[in-house]
Amino acid sequence: MKTNFSYLNNKLIPVDTFFEKALFDKNSGYYSKKIAFGAKGDFITAPYISNLFSEIIGIWVVSTWYKLGKPKNFNFVELGPGDGSLTKVLLDTFEKFSEFNKATNIFLYERSELLKNLQKNKIKNTKVRWLRNLQKIKKGPIIFFGNEFFDAIPIKQFLKKNDLFFEKCYVLNNNRKWNEVYKKASEKNISIIKSFRTLKNLEFIEYPKLGFKELEKIKKKISKLSGGILLIDYGYLGSNNSNTLQSIKKNKKNKLLENIGSADVTSLVNFNLLKEYFLKSNLKVKKIVSQKFFLERMGIIERANILKRNMSVKEKANLNSRLFRLLHKKMMGNLFKVIFAFKSKKTNFLGFK
Repeated sequence: MKTNFSYLNNKLIPVDTFFEKALFDKNSGYYSKKIAFGAKGDFITAPYISNLFSEIIGIWVVSTWYKLGKPKNFNFVELGPGDGSLTKVLLDTFEKFSEFNKATNIFLYERSELLKNLQKNKIKNTKVRWLRNLQKIKKGPIIFFGNEFFDAIPIKQFLKKNDLFFEKCYVLNNNRKWNEVYKKASEKNISIIKSFRTLKNLEFIEYPKLGFKELEKIKKKISKLSGGILLIDYGYLGSNNSNTLQSIKKNKKNKLLENIGSADVTSLVNFNLLKEYFLKSNLKVKKIVSQKFFLERMGIIERANILKRNMSVKEKANLNSRLFRLLHKKMMGNLFKVIFAFKSKKTNFLGFK
């Protein structure tokens, strides 16, 4: 970590606090600097791979509006919109459904001022509003959507040994090197961990305390207004005692404690834990599916075939390559999971089993 963080010398810093500063410190954090998306940047997300991904999400949102009874006042919130690529395509898709478009308010939920500026430069549409406070949305059903949103929120890590819990921390020693250190976990954190069946019997535990803090605000808004939250993320279903923290720089794996503040840091999402959290919050949850299942169920193959009718051989090959990346089980197809938690009398939402 760069000398900007020297004020942390010899202090035990929990994993989530450490990476929260590495990512979001106003002066030296990763998301306060110039971020390059795409092949020449640090990472590539699904909206960058193909506009078809964003179109499918748009169709799903419109279909969900129909399922909810075509409310006259409807809210859509994208969580962590990146550079705005997905929203830009969504706007074009929404305009094809005039009744829906007239009823819908569109919000982008973003904490990075740098990314907010990127989004505003890309999206020139008066329907879109930026917010950090969900309290501004007071009526109408609400749908939240996040693509690779939850995996970017730092997690806590714990070690359980002989029924004792220890929290993983980092400490910057006098030689300017970061070391891993474990300290006795607080009773409050131990109590929270024990309250989740999904975490029972694990020896190495990842707990998204900051992520659940964000979801708490979202859950309250859904409970009050009805609607739901759709999350697509890189994750797993079975808990397996693994350390899933990873760092990416220039689309390549980076050593976790190197290039701090200049590399992206994420963790894999424990989808069974996420489901348990939503159920504890009295929301209904659709069966978790793979990205491949969701996109194919929503008709991405059929849509691609329509587009191919007016494509050259080279353009078709390019589209096939992009679909392969989105759908193949060894690429994003199975590695990414989709979860939808909701409050509604309707349960037959598209894209799920």
